[in-house]
Amino acid sequence: MRALVQVVVNAIALYAAARLVPGIVYTGDLWQLLFAGLVLGLINLLVKPIVTFLSLPLILLTLGLFYLVINGLMLLLTAYLLPNLQVHGCMPAILGGLIIAVGNWLVRAAEKRD
Repeated sequence: MRALVQVVVNAIALYAAARLVPGIVYTGDLWQLLFAGLVLGLINLLVKPIVTFLSLPLILLTLGLFYLVINGLMLLLTAYLLPNLQVHGCMPAILGGLIIAVGNWLVRAAEKRD
């Protein structure tokens, strides 16, 4: 059940990022959006821990700000794999990654509350 909620939250956050950040374009229907949320979740599950571990010195050096760049890179990788999601540039990727991270953080905070 938690995985399904995570996919839906990723899909909603991707849609919000596409609507709020100029430079992120999503052209697809609801099912493709849910699939994009699934792909983003799998990338965050499989690739992000490795990238985070390898960039730990940069994360410590920047007091955690490099983590925003990692979130942007995960969004760029998702856009590379999906034809209906386009991210034009590094700054839109970082801003979109920030929106997605905030959405995931809100869901985790609500889960801990219950």
